Parts: sequence; structure tokens; C-alpha cells
Amino acid sequence: MSRHKNDVPYGTLELLILKTLETMGDLHGYGIARRIEHVSEREMRLSQGAIYPALIRLEQQGLIDTKWGVSSTNRKVKFYGLTRAGRKQAQLETAKWERATLLVARFVGAKP
Repeated sequence: MSRHKNDVPYGTLELLILKTLETMGDLHGYGIARRIEHVSEREMRLSQGAIYPALIRLEQQGLIDTKWGVSSTNRKVKFYGLTRAGRKQAQLETAKWERATLLVARFVGAKP
């Protein structure tokens, strides 16, 4: 059951992206990845090969939308933002995560 330090349960990255956009507003992919790394205190390292497929999935599901803009380094970049459905999904997924965490905590803290 060996796991790398940045392994997270399936679907967690999408929740982290939704919560990042909910908190920070529209961001480009690099900004989203760096924010997640910062908040995780560098426990997660996100490559382009991880973040962009997740962004595409979320866009295809209608949870985020995109628009072109200019970054702080004066580059043309795609910005991602939450849709109304994305805001609702972020709330639903957060509630599910909190319930699952409480359930696991019961077992982890259980006495024999």
C-alpha cells in the first residue's frame, strides 16, 4: 500500500480545483496549480500532466468555463472560472468530503 506523498483519492484534485476557484476567483492553470501546492504546504506537486486534464474534465462537465486573458507576466493565457453548476458542485463535494472524513476518523480513533 505504498503511496507517494502527493497521491490523493480519485476525484480529490477536481474538488481542490473547484475550491481554489471558489476562493480565489478566476485563475489560469499555472496559478491554480501553484495555489494548490501553496495551500497543501508543498505536500502536493502538480505537473501540467495532472492539472490540465482535470481542468478539461471540469470544463466538459460544465463546472468551469474559460476565457482568454493576459497573465501578470504579460502572456496570453486561458483563465478558468466556476459556473453556477460548479459552485453548487463544490458545495456538494465539500459536504461529501466532510462526511467521509468523519467516517474515517471514527475508525482511526476507535479503540479495540
